[in-house]
Amino acid sequence: MITIETAPYRVVAPGRVNLLGEHVDYNDGAVLPAAIDRSVRLAAEPLPGRLVTLHALDLDQQVTFDLDQLERRQDVHGTPLPSWARYPAGVAWVLEQHGIRLQGMEASFTSNVPMGAGLSSSAAVEVGFAVLWQALGGWELDRLTLARLCQEAENHYVGVNCGLMDQFACANGVAGHALHFDTRTLLWRPVPLPAGAAIIIADSKMRRSLATSAYNERRAACEEAVRLLQAKLPNIRALRDVSPEEFAHVSHQLPATVRKRAQHVVDECARVDEAAQCLENGDAARFGQLMFAGHASLRDLYEVSIPELDALVEIAGSLPGCLGARLSGAGFGGCTVNLVEEAYADQFIAGLIEGYAQRCNKQAEVYLCHASNGAWVES
Repeated sequence: MITIETAPYRVVAPGRVNLLGEHVDYNDGAVLPAAIDRSVRLAAEPLPGRLVTLHALDLDQQVTFDLDQLERRQDVHGTPLPSWARYPAGVAWVLEQHGIRLQGMEASFTSNVPMGAGLSSSAAVEVGFAVLWQALGGWELDRLTLARLCQEAENHYVGVNCGLMDQFACANGVAGHALHFDTRTLLWRPVPLPAGAAIIIADSKMRRSLATSAYNERRAACEEAVRLLQAKLPNIRALRDVSPEEFAHVSHQLPATVRKRAQHVVDECARVDEAAQCLENGDAARFGQLMFAGHASLRDLYEVSIPELDALVEIAGSLPGCLGARLSGAGFGGCTVNLVEEAYADQFIAGLIEGYAQRCNKQAEVYLCHASNGAWVES
């Protein structure tokens, strides 16, 4: 079996965390993710022919599939592909669909991106394999297009209706920076994170049991808000087109629940734009306030938080060195993201773990991270 250390081709693909801009991507808003220095590591050697053998080292599983039989979603023995293999197979399928002929390979991969915690382990796998096949094949493709193809793989091969943010951040991360990414125009720019600040991610260990149905309900509420608001604001296409001032004048026309959901999205879109300006101006204190405000909005207006996430954010806000904290991801479980002065990082982590154990009688998994570059080929 091929090893990570000795393979002729090696790729590192980071996970990502979203610092601000939650539940705005399907409303055409801008988001503020950062790639993080927890990653998927892949290693491969090319093989003649069209067979691909993958070793998932963390699962101690392997599978072989044929690049000419990807539509079947089966291995060479006719067995359905395991769920983990559908991500690389889906990337291969999409690349081939777009006219890029791939070659066979044997590859191993391992990850220290926690699965199921909302840090985009699946997007890291997708982007990592896309970059790996690019290295093997020597073909050119810009990173935004690469990210869009990986999103297409997840949407149409894996069957998960995700937005573009995860693959975008994994492919385009900039060390020391967040990425201001407009999900409508696809324009983006890196914005510097405060010097001497660390990203600390706290996994509540609560998994998202209600996320799918709740996500669909909230998405429908946003669409209903747009439909109703178009009577007064005929030029809007999505909630990102409504300013907070406009919303204040017309929101009384919306049913109470729809109004709350839309209020979060309108305010969150404005928060992201202000937050990017804060980072460019070096105003870390105001940026942190916007993170706390974003969490309160997700808790009270969008109603996707849970007591454990609220506890983590409240405890974080009481600890020295904390600039800002909020839940990160869809909600109903998963992680919080904290921006913390590096000098206080160890003290912060210890205080957060202890406080969460006392408050919730649960053990949080806490990760000290920094903003990373997007996926790269190791030399």
